[in-house]
Amino acid sequence: MEIYIVQVGDNINTIANRFGVPVDRLAYDNGLEFPYRLILGQAIIIAFPKQTHTVQEGDTLQSIADMYQVSYFQVLRNNSFLADREYLYPGETLVISYNTVGSITTNGYIFAFISQATLIKILPNLTYLSIFNYRTTESGEVLQYREDQQIIQSALEYGVVPLLMLSTLTASGEPNIETSFNILLNEEFQDRNINQFVEIAKSKGYYGVNLVFNYLSQSSQTLYINFVRKISERLQQEGLLFFITINYSLQSSDGIAMLGGIDYGTLSSYVDGMIFLKVVWGTNYDPPAPISNINQMRVLVNDITKTSPPEKITVGSPILGYDWPLPFIPDRTSATSMTVNSVYELAYDNNAVIQFDEISLTPFFYYSQIIGIPVDHIVWFIDVRTINALNDVVKDYSLYGSGIWNLMFYYPQLWTSINSEFEIIKLIN
Repeated sequence: MEIYIVQVGDNINTIANRFGVPVDRLAYDNGLEFPYRLILGQAIIIAFPKQTHTVQEGDTLQSIADMYQVSYFQVLRNNSFLADREYLYPGETLVISYNTVGSITTNGYIFAFISQATLIKILPNLTYLSIFNYRTTESGEVLQYREDQQIIQSALEYGVVPLLMLSTLTASGEPNIETSFNILLNEEFQDRNINQFVEIAKSKGYYGVNLVFNYLSQSSQTLYINFVRKISERLQQEGLLFFITINYSLQSSDGIAMLGGIDYGTLSSYVDGMIFLKVVWGTNYDPPAPISNINQMRVLVNDITKTSPPEKITVGSPILGYDWPLPFIPDRTSATSMTVNSVYELAYDNNAVIQFDEISLTPFFYYSQIIGIPVDHIVWFIDVRTINALNDVVKDYSLYGSGIWNLMFYYPQLWTSINSEFEIIKLIN
């Protein structure tokens, strides 16, 4: 796998010829809806298959998988354009395998209103599916937003472990610190909460629970550890998996990332896995900044693995972009979220040049919008360079896997990067 940065004079044909790959495959691997509209500074992933197959008359996905002694899901995830196709066409080329370097788990986060078309494209790539569809109230009640039975069933059909994702956040992602600490400080509310989410998980066919922690800190960690211990004991009795997603915050002092003295080792002893992931939402009121900082993530992982087993640690990054108007004015300015495809459309329409921050390993660009008077904007987002750097963290520390927030849209560069480096572990046949 290589990453190429678009230069002056490049087009999809010159890049394909440079690396000896088919134009249509290059466009698909990168999610280029308009492959002849490249942007200066845009990152293009070049994936080199280890083994391919030319479809013959009478071939099926299963017969091809059997021929090469690989799983059905491996063929499907390496050729995701087949997800919404009923037939194979003789003469077309399918990727069977890449020169992968190991195996990992993947935990994808979705909302229950995901389209079925998107769902069946992402499921072959996943080990776990965390479904954000439940909220804890201040008295420990569990509220459901939408019906999720079909999603659970689809996950199981694709060999994916469905996890009930629970937080105190509202459906729009508004944090609620009062609700969180009401639960943490009240045994009655805790028992009600645990009883309800266990009953829901078992009745609906979830294999486990994934709790989101938004306010874990050095001062609050004792409360969290006690709650986690109680949940762990109950879920073990019920035969359910237990994951926690830590919406982490790194305090920076003189440019050095700090952990704030949290005892992750004790937390890890009670759970099946800890997922460190920035859970971000539609509107961002913070000052303009990188969506993710992989170098800070590396510092975080380096410290966590001193006390916690790496096989219990998953790291991830949000897959999106944020658009800030400038200048930033505290309490007045906000950024709006965008899909990565929308980010590229915006950059192209404004003739922007994509730049890259070597510290956070994330791309950004500037553009001006004229509404009466010109308004400057900065857009920070994620591209394959960020994803690849996160993959390197997983490899370097032999971590359990990668978490992705969120998968409401299919992003080909993400999966081309992961699948060309790793085999995806499936825990359900």
